[in-house]
Amino acid sequence: MAPNRMIWILTGVFALACTAVRAQVSDARIHELIRQAAEKVSQTDASVQPPVAGAAAQARPVVRLTLDEAVKLTLDRNLDIAVQRLNPEINDIAIASVRSVYSPTLTSTIGPQSVTQLPTSALQLGNNGTATINDTMTFNGGIAQSVPWGGGSFSLALNNFKRTTTSNNALFNPQFNSSLSFAYTQPLLRNFRIDSTRQQLQVTKINRDISDVQLRATVTNTLSNVRNAYWDYVFAVQSVEVAQKSVALAEQLVKDNQTRVEVGTMAPIDVVQAQSQAATARQNLAVAQQAMRTGELAVKRLIVSGTEDPNWSVQIDPVDRPDFVAQSIDVEAAVRRALNERTDLDIAKKNVTSNDVTLKFLSDQLKPQADFNVSYIPQGVGGTELFRDTSILGSPISRTENLGISNAFSTLLHNQYPQWTAQVNFSYPLGTSVQEANVARARVQLTQVQAQVKQIELQVATDVTNAAVTVESNGERVQAAQAARELAEKQLEAEQSKFEVGMSTNYNVIQSQRDLATAQNNELQAILNYRKSLVELERLQQTTLQNLNITVLTAGGGGGTAVRTTAGQ
Repeated sequence: MAPNRMIWILTGVFALACTAVRAQVSDARIHELIRQAAEKVSQTDASVQPPVAGAAAQARPVVRLTLDEAVKLTLDRNLDIAVQRLNPEINDIAIASVRSVYSPTLTSTIGPQSVTQLPTSALQLGNNGTATINDTMTFNGGIAQSVPWGGGSFSLALNNFKRTTTSNNALFNPQFNSSLSFAYTQPLLRNFRIDSTRQQLQVTKINRDISDVQLRATVTNTLSNVRNAYWDYVFAVQSVEVAQKSVALAEQLVKDNQTRVEVGTMAPIDVVQAQSQAATARQNLAVAQQAMRTGELAVKRLIVSGTEDPNWSVQIDPVDRPDFVAQSIDVEAAVRRALNERTDLDIAKKNVTSNDVTLKFLSDQLKPQADFNVSYIPQGVGGTELFRDTSILGSPISRTENLGISNAFSTLLHNQYPQWTAQVNFSYPLGTSVQEANVARARVQLTQVQAQVKQIELQVATDVTNAAVTVESNGERVQAAQAARELAEKQLEAEQSKFEVGMSTNYNVIQSQRDLATAQNNELQAILNYRKSLVELERLQQTTLQNLNITVLTAGGGGGTAVRTTAGQ
């Protein structure tokens, strides 16, 4: 028994010696790890410090911005809206250009003419048997116009000329002739109800209306974008705040653990674990700050008029915070509103109207051409009247009487020499295959756009219903996220209390801190998603402008388009 007891004693002493050696090595190694971790943490702190540009950004002037102010700045300065606002004016110019066809046109002819006639008959001989020379001075003026109804056109002209001649058979020399000509052309079949000009004018007016609708759509979409960008920026700012709180908690844990190590109630390795968590928290803070700067740029992109805008170089401080108030959604009412207000559906219906106008025009072109033409021309003559023996060709002048130009106007007004015509011109091309093909193609296109309207209506109903479901789902997610955040706060408090009395570990406290940061971010993200889903539901119903008290004022005929907000009134 004695030898066995001695063996056990020696074994125990050897084991204790080995344990002591291992303890000395472990303590030395632990201190070395702490030193290396401290150096690493200091390097990490230096690496996550904001760059010089970020420091300069902190020195920028700060502008506090509410959501309503962001909306107003967008209406006043957004470049997308400014570009789209010019399209109605361009269409006004196009309408004026087409309508100018119906503007009256003044015509005038003034100038001399000299004609030496070939002496082919005795009537064309002048004095002493030479060739006849006729010199004419013309003074003509008139007006012509196409009328905007019935496809007709008229012309009215006053023609005057003075002629001198060497003919020995002239009865007036000089001779004044005046005539007042009136002509009117009226289509009876083709181009009576509609012609190319009226078709183009109607289509251009529809395009003008479409440009107004597109402006309203641009304003709606841009305001939805700025609201979403604003809430994204607010989320980024709040994420920075959460990250800063996480850094503060981690650094406080490091300090507390260092104190416990100094008093000998905690192993030094626990300090390294807390310092690692602090470094991770600082890295998360740097990522959150970068996301915040990106979100700020997204807001500025929508509320400034260019890089010279004063708000481009400032730091924006979003004042509003997304609150959560659960809203009940009436899906059927939302779908009805969307079907009445959606701009894409309105544009599709106007395209149907435009195609219908084109179809009517092409169908009208299949009719025969039948135009009724009427003209009436009273004439007058005056000047120096030469009395001859008309029974003898080239007889000498017996006497003269100076009637002047007044006699030409007198006979014109007394309608002594009228001339009129009334006729119908009829034409019909044989083989109208091209026109029939155009009509067939127009009918197919009209059927296609009508089907597109139904397609858009179904898509609208689907989108609105999905958006309403998303709002309800996001509302439930907010409530769940709020409950999770509250439980995470209580869990962290419990772990810290247990840790202080030695009933929990450093790892559990760090894990609870991480869980709380995750829960806080999840709650912010859930509220953000809920607010953005409400914005999307309003956009899909096209009720954004109504809810924001914004009116798009349009005025045809070159009056332009204005966007006015009545918020706060």
